[in-house]
Amino acid sequence: MLLEIDDLSVSFATGEGEVEAVKNVSLSLDRGEVLGIVGESGSGKSSVAMSVVRLLPSPPASYPSGRILLDGEDTLSLPAWRLRSIRGKRVGVVFQDPMGSLSPLRRIADQLVETVLLHEDVSRRAALDLALEWLGRVGIRDPERAAKAYPHELSGGMQQRVMIAMGMMLGPDLVIADEPTTALDVTVQAQILRLMKSLRSASSGVMLISHDLGVISQMATKIAVMKEGRLVEFSSSAEGFFANPRDPYSRKLIAEARKMEMKT
Repeated sequence: MLLEIDDLSVSFATGEGEVEAVKNVSLSLDRGEVLGIVGESGSGKSSVAMSVVRLLPSPPASYPSGRILLDGEDTLSLPAWRLRSIRGKRVGVVFQDPMGSLSPLRRIADQLVETVLLHEDVSRRAALDLALEWLGRVGIRDPERAAKAYPHELSGGMQQRVMIAMGMMLGPDLVIADEPTTALDVTVQAQILRLMKSLRSASSGVMLISHDLGVISQMATKIAVMKEGRLVEFSSSAEGFFANPRDPYSRKLIAEARKMEMKT
């Protein structure tokens, strides 16, 4: 199994005491699978995903219980230097807000090249060639021009394509996509989802986080539903989930998603 999350709890220290954001969640994901994690804002889904390689700031985040096994290795117990070697190389992350993740002061090429050089023993020229190749693979028509640009000179859809390139260019075992299409209009959203689907590999797994069950339905092979920090349903079959959801909250989400489809 590529990823096993076992009895995970995540707490945040606040001025009013500990707040338990994730409560005893267990999930699994193997190579070739897409795990869709769905739930409303504040359900804990992003906290679960970001905990895989401990991207939550600690403090205030802590882990009262659980293990997160990446190919059998517990990432919650790894030292910082080991986590740095995993982030980007073995686990790629596509964040929700590219402008909040890309440096506004550095050109796109410099940021992509730095990602490669952090993990690969190659020349800067080879790193740049890989960056340009991936800018083309994610559908940017003029990779060299985009590489010379600053993030604010690109559209939201183009920025998200850069984030996908950055998250996938080193061939990670696991790709975590946290609300990757939330800030995009419907047309661009559909393009990005098609792109991510086309770039999927049988040798890697994808964890897709969204509050939008319609987005999840287009990508996922298995589905987890979260509410108020708890896992209320986990289905190893997306088809089975949509045909026969067990939890009332899951049925409510499906009904709402179908109403939105009818309106569009």
